Amino acid sequence: MRNKETVGNNEDLERLNREKLAELTDRSLMRRLREGSDDAATTLYLRYAQRLRRLANAQVSPHMALRVDPEGVVQSVFRTFFRRASSGQYEVAEKEDLWKLLLVMSLNKIRTAGTHHRASKRDQGKTCSLSNIDDGNAAENEEAFHVLKLTIEEVVGNLPEDQRNIVWLRIEGHEVSEIAEKTGRAKRSIERILQAFRQKLNDQIVE
Repeated sequence: MRNKETVGNNEDLERLNREKLAELTDRSLMRRLREGSDDAATTLYLRYAQRLRRLANAQVSPHMALRVDPEGVVQSVFRTFFRRASSGQYEVAEKEDLWKLLLVMSLNKIRTAGTHHRASKRDQGKTCSLSNIDDGNAAENEEAFHVLKLTIEEVVGNLPEDQRNIVWLRIEGHEVSEIAEKTGRAKRSIERILQAFRQKLNDQIVE
């Protein structure tokens, strides 16, 4: 009986610890992560993994999906994030969260995988492995990440506020029908706004 009580108490303590961690800000969790806390890493993963899956599913085209697994994108993002965060490469300002950082990392992974995918069409013997992309040239990856982040923020920042909200909802993985319901706008109007944003972003990237 005593052993059962001990196990029960331990489980209660673990549950309370998880609940306490879930209430902490990303800034506090990052500090614990740098101190080596596995629980902090788990909390951050659970906080953002589902949103990143929705994003990856929305951004990986049907053709790319044959060779690039959206779940693989999510796992690759977290591997890179935890490795760099543990070494102190990332800082989170007070009252800010990690979503935009993880968002840009995901888009960067998808963009890089897409480049490999298009190149592999010329050689069917090649395969696109996100684990190989993960630890490529660090300087080039950091530069690409920084440029892509600035490009997205610049394009979105120049949009009217109502359009910015629509674009961020779509980037987060919401379907057009969901966005239309949330914003009270017609689906066709939402699609036109998103298409215009994609064109602007593509023009900026090409430039």
